[in-house]
Amino acid sequence: MLTFDQYRKGKKVGLKIIESFESSFTLEQNAQQMLFNLLTSENFVQQITSKLPCQKLEFTELIFQPVPYSKETPKGMAKEFEKYHESSDYIIINVPPNFMFKAKIFQPSRLCAIYKITL
Repeated sequence: MLTFDQYRKGKKVGLKIIESFESSFTLEQNAQQMLFNLLTSENFVQQITSKLPCQKLEFTELIFQPVPYSKETPKGMAKEFEKYHESSDYIIINVPPNFMFKAKIFQPSRLCAIYKITL
């Protein structure tokens, strides 16, 4: 760990490469239901579509924990989700922190949600 004094004195410290990261998680049923309700609320979906050239989105009910960038995960996500990142038919968003708090989800600390562009 780089201390403030080392930083201030310009000491070079190498980065730690993460070889593997456990990205699996389980949400309690009530927390998941609350989160999905928030992610599908009309106001929130309108907020997303207002920033996109599409008019309609459908929540796929796919959520994942972002992972550290590495050779194996260059897009910051598990391999099974990369197909959505590469497709123009889907959009991946960061779940807003206030949604995580309202749903009482504290672990993992960050989630992403996948939506299908339908129009």
